[in-house]
Amino acid sequence: MTDTFLSARWEDLVMANYAVDPAILQPYLPKGVELDTFRDNAYISLVGFMFKQTSLFHIPIPFLGTFEEINLRFYVKRVEAEGVKRGVVFINETVPFKAVAWLANRLYKEHYMAIPTKNTITRTGTAKQIRYEWKINKAWNHLAVNAAAEKAPMLPGSIEEFIFEHYYGYTRIDAQSTQEYKVNHPRWLVNTVNGYDIHCDFRAMYGDSFAFLQHQPPDSVILAEGSPVTVKWKRTDI
Repeated sequence: MTDTFLSARWEDLVMANYAVDPAILQPYLPKGVELDTFRDNAYISLVGFMFKQTSLFHIPIPFLGTFEEINLRFYVKRVEAEGVKRGVVFINETVPFKAVAWLANRLYKEHYMAIPTKNTITRTGTAKQIRYEWKINKAWNHLAVNAAAEKAPMLPGSIEEFIFEHYYGYTRIDAQSTQEYKVNHPRWLVNTVNGYDIHCDFRAMYGDSFAFLQHQPPDSVILAEGSPVTVKWKRTDI
């Protein structure tokens, strides 16, 4: 059996990034990792992107291979003798298909839920408009940006580099158990964001701990072009 569990394209990744009190994230911190910070701030990100050309064990998924994902994530690191692994922890991942959510939760004890989603993506020679929407409590929420079409490398030491250059995922199985996995993709190119619009019922989506984000503007909103990605089947217990 191949060791690649998932392969796909992740495209048009919108990240709204909020500096938060580290104490808010401590209850969600898996064993074996610590919070990663950028200029002494801990960040949480509301993320929207397109999953495309999805395959499991190199077998395409008919009818379920293209969809929007909305997630809320924060940033951690695992310090080892060999170096530092930088990764993310997901509070929640939202997709439109119950089968996808069931599979992820069943196989890997992730935190997926399935609710209606949709997208509007418009491109011209000079600009792109991207809007992700999801429906909860009979109301549509959205994460939208207007951005330049021109793409460029991330600058060293930038907030874009910090947010996107986390290649590991850490899942809290229970108070004593954590699983580590790696997401493989090239360093992404980014687009300049000229404007954004966010409407998210953080309390309904993610619980009382994150309700305050509904009234807090993000510290930054960034956009990456994306690329093919792969995730290995094997996960490491730490």
